[in-house]
Amino acid sequence: MDRVISVVGHAAIDLLFDVENIAVHNESQPIIEYHEYYGGGAANIAMGIARLAGNCQLIAAVGGDFASSGYEAELEDQGVDLSLLYRFEEEKSTRAFVFTDREHHQSTYFDWGASKHLQELDPPAVDFAHLATSDSTFNARIAKKAGFVSFDPGQDLVTYSRENLESILENTNILFTNKHEIERVCDMTGKCFDDILEMIETVIVTYDAKGSIIHHGGESISIPVVSVNAVDPTGAGDAYRAGFLLAYTRNYPLEICGKTGATVASFAVQSIGCQTDLPTWDEMEKRYEDHFGEAIPTL
Repeated sequence: MDRVISVVGHAAIDLLFDVENIAVHNESQPIIEYHEYYGGGAANIAMGIARLAGNCQLIAAVGGDFASSGYEAELEDQGVDLSLLYRFEEEKSTRAFVFTDREHHQSTYFDWGASKHLQELDPPAVDFAHLATSDSTFNARIAKKAGFVSFDPGQDLVTYSRENLESILENTNILFTNKHEIERVCDMTGKCFDDILEMIETVIVTYDAKGSIIHHGGESISIPVVSVNAVDPTGAGDAYRAGFLLAYTRNYPLEICGKTGATVASFAVQSIGCQTDLPTWDEMEKRYEDHFGEAIPTL
């Protein structure tokens, strides 16, 4: 039986807009196309783990429209444990408005909806927590209670106080960031990158099309991307985390965890929407072997 991965954060409705260019102040830009999909960083990761046949639960605050939107049934059908959801019937569910230009640059606006109540809640104690984008005070409290913490502050870094960020980092075993976020983490904490590496066991930094680097024990492991015909980059990072974390809890070496994450991410970018093309373990395993020229070993 796999270890239960408790994914903390948002279950959101994503409205994705394709635009010519990201608008700056006092400027209007035409919308080429737009779509509505199930999303939210935590729910994307939980769905990714469930599709890979992992054992996961989602800890999120949802509104009264969560069930009527069909999102609840979709997560349950895939095997995500929803027993730790916080329900606020009078609220709307969280929504993200994501604008992507032709160069894949993005700008995101976020309506917290029911998630605004996370700051009032006392989180549960869990064994293995992955903290996705969420209320920073809720994440800080659950980080102190969890037996193992994986942390991904994402674009919500701007909402973290220095106190909450440092509190979470002190309890973090794995840190996920992109190249911009790790610079911001250093700026906000007054620490250099080497200080972060000394504090946290494993640090993973993603570099878009250049892949990712896993820093652990004084070593750096480069993980290339698995190239496909990418249609939409939204959700690639969440898919990477889903694959990495499931492989990690199955005790695979870090290089295999990273390659598994990169392979899962390659499925996510093939179609529009964060959850529309997530692979099963067998599908991921076949592409992994085709791309890296080696099979995932049986442990």
